[in-house]
Amino acid sequence: MDAVEQNSPLGLSSEDEDSELSDGELQEAFVKGLLKPGLNVAQQEAKKTVNNVEGLKQCLVEFQKNLPWAERLDLVNLPAADIVAKAEGKETPQDGQAVSADDDFQREIFFYRQAQEAVLEALPRLQKLKIATKRPEDYFAEMAKTDQHMQKIRKKLILKQTAMERSEKAKRLREQRKYGKKVQTEVLQKRQKEKKAMMSAVKKYQKGMTDKLDFLDGDLGKEKKGAGITKKATNKGPNAKRKFKDQKFGFGGKKRGSKWNTKDSHNDVSGFKAKLAHGKEGKKLRKGGKQKPKKRPGKETRRKMKSR
Repeated sequence: MDAVEQNSPLGLSSEDEDSELSDGELQEAFVKGLLKPGLNVAQQEAKKTVNNVEGLKQCLVEFQKNLPWAERLDLVNLPAADIVAKAEGKETPQDGQAVSADDDFQREIFFYRQAQEAVLEALPRLQKLKIATKRPEDYFAEMAKTDQHMQKIRKKLILKQTAMERSEKAKRLREQRKYGKKVQTEVLQKRQKEKKAMMSAVKKYQKGMTDKLDFLDGDLGKEKKGAGITKKATNKGPNAKRKFKDQKFGFGGKKRGSKWNTKDSHNDVSGFKAKLAHGKEGKKLRKGGKQKPKKRPGKETRRKMKSR
């Protein structure tokens, strides 16, 4: 007991060391210099690994069973040859090209071709063992889930598909509305631009800045210009109808106020006839001093008189 107490750094027994020390005892030990660095660090022992090869082999022999291949159906084979890739002259993973684990498509194709090769190898062996490889027509397999459960799943899938179709339809309608508004805005802007250009051409024509009347053709003139056919290229001058109207009614000049009286027209009385103004000219009396009754004017003349 005394030897244990002397070996202890604090002069305490092993039982006292296991118990918690008070703050006062720790302070006294620190003053005496009994505390050393590293006493409170827990040291972990290295983990011992055991590689019992003989025991593992014995366990393998105990649970291993030598079953025939028809019961195991295990195959270890490379993927089938990619006929399409060979025809195109491309390299396949079987020819030495490594399969990328990050490429999902290439990895799935590798699994698919490996399954193909397994089927091509297994079918002849099964036929040789006289094992049927096709399911009979009257074969009914029991499902793991009930029909009611599958109906619920089907309803959920249909609802989900319907919701997705509605969402896509609403999205298409929104896009069509946006496109329709855009087209409508472009058409209105185009019309305003054409109207502005036409009003500008009319003002120029009224002011005598130009003598062209291409703006009266409207869309027809634009189509001709767009097709490379202009009015100057087809007609060098106005047509016969336009010439006749110009000759008959005149062309150009001021139209408004042409019948207004001016100072010169007001002072010019050379064309005034008193008899004609007072209605005395042309009166003829019959025998007996009576005036001859006027003949009724024709229908066209009466219509013109009313329109005055």
